[in-house]
Amino acid sequence: MKRTKENTLQVARLGLMALCLLTVTSTALAQEPDWTTEPSYGSHHLSAGFTPDPWVQSLQAGGATEVNGKLGPGCTGYIMASAPDIDLHYDAGSMPLYITVESSADTTLVINAPDGRWYCNDDFVGLDPLVLFQNPASGMYNIWVGVHGNDQLQPATLKITELNPM
Repeated sequence: MKRTKENTLQVARLGLMALCLLTVTSTALAQEPDWTTEPSYGSHHLSAGFTPDPWVQSLQAGGATEVNGKLGPGCTGYIMASAPDIDLHYDAGSMPLYITVESSADTTLVINAPDGRWYCNDDFVGLDPLVLFQNPASGMYNIWVGVHGNDQLQPATLKITELNPM
């Protein structure tokens, strides 16, 4: 192929487009919560039929990073994006899996499920969120409890149950 000024400009444009795409991709990934780091409140293993049910963890909800709908539908609030609050290793059975939060503050849930997708909720019951996995997969659930509207930490209780909490 004969090298021309037009070919050189075309190669330069393609290189610039690739650099822009890489920058946009890196920026988008940098804004996602980091599910690969050690969770703030530990890793926990539950198998179908676990007792006591519900499993409960007190924690401080919220953080400095604002979540938005780019993660998935219903994703909102402020979380500590540098690490999950809880890593749940779950061995599924035939029961659904409910993950909910109780707090006097307006809390949110952000969950990275074993399928790699993000599941979120805000205000399922009053100001408390709930995420239901009707047919849960076995694997790792990375869980963040956020606060809606501001970055102030708030006391909250995370509950994981196979029994309908309603």
